[in-house]
Amino acid sequence: MGGGYAGLMSTSETPPPFPWVGLLTLAGAIFVSVTSEFLPTGLLPEMAAELEVSLSTVGYLVTIFAATVVVATTPLAALTRKYSRKSLVVVVLLVIALANTLAAAAPTYEILVGARILGGLAHGLFWAVVAAYSAHLVPKQQLGRAVAITAGGGSAAFVLGVPVGTALGHALTWRAAFLIIAAVVVILAIVVIKFLPAVDHHVPLKTGEIPLPLYKDKSLGAVIVLCVVILLMLTGQNLYSTYIAPWLIQVGGFDPDVVPFMLFLFGGAGAIGLVLAGLVTDRYPRRGLIGATILVMISVFVLAVVSANQFAVVVAFIVWGVSFGGLPAMLQTRMLHTASFRMRDLAAALQTTAFNIGIGAGALIGGLLLEGIGIGSLPLVQIAFLLAGVVVFLVFDALRVAKARRLA
Repeated sequence: MGGGYAGLMSTSETPPPFPWVGLLTLAGAIFVSVTSEFLPTGLLPEMAAELEVSLSTVGYLVTIFAATVVVATTPLAALTRKYSRKSLVVVVLLVIALANTLAAAAPTYEILVGARILGGLAHGLFWAVVAAYSAHLVPKQQLGRAVAITAGGGSAAFVLGVPVGTALGHALTWRAAFLIIAAVVVILAIVVIKFLPAVDHHVPLKTGEIPLPLYKDKSLGAVIVLCVVILLMLTGQNLYSTYIAPWLIQVGGFDPDVVPFMLFLFGGAGAIGLVLAGLVTDRYPRRGLIGATILVMISVFVLAVVSANQFAVVVAFIVWGVSFGGLPAMLQTRMLHTASFRMRDLAAALQTTAFNIGIGAGALIGGLLLEGIGIGSLPLVQIAFLLAGVVVFLVFDALRVAKARRLA
């Protein structure tokens, strides 16, 4: 039989049981990787004070990390396309652990930057491999459920990992927090070795078949269009969510001490949305994605027009968290359905790049709008970006269906 899921099936036609252990192992690996990426955000004051640099300078560590992911992910994915997926997961986790250890020991800011670049290189390749891994473990009709489980690791990192890492940094030192995360990553690498099933991601050629370069793959155009949709939606989300704390204080009128609780509510709501996405995506992949995006736009519009009513703001904030919480997993599932088997790893790399560009571009555009027009403009501009993403998605989907009917 062929690679991936088919390669895991026995000679009988009975499919193997749902790979809970393997998927939860992937979720754990994602948890520690995402926690590692965003750990500096909660430790800015301590790091800035010890390294004798400004808060914004330490904040650039997250930007440098994300920029490294954007630049390096696709080339690294292409260079490592022939290597074992499981072995790559183990290797990149160990490199992430090394990068965190170097960060903990860094005597200067410049060396800390080098450690973050190393971590960004590993993180980018990690996502390029992991984003497609679940598709090798389950049949297509279970992809939504599988992706929701693995994506839960990312949600848990924001709800639990980063806050716990921040608490450790405050209780001990920021260096101790990085060392502890490094140790946890090593433990997860051992868990991966023990529990993550190996997969065959190679596509067997038929007799006399000539392998075509990936740029000639028929699904490449659809993959690129979906990357544009991801870019538009993530840019819209992050141009507002990046500055949600000052918006809640300045526009919503909330006390600064309430903001952490609001962010916790948003993270918890996102986790609920992720569970719902796992239940909906496999049955209603198109309607689920569009419906969740429309709910995000409605809730954000409510935030923009009733910001003086704090009860309404809290309700809309929770709805926003629930509806957006499942969107990344839905987009990832859609990508795995869209890409051909041989394109999955490259598609995962392109998807990772699109996500990170959207995160960085959103923060940049939001900052420019905040300085130029004012913080009150952010919700409406987010809606415009999300609407553009929906339009691109629907237009391309309609063209694809029309083409299929013509060829039928």
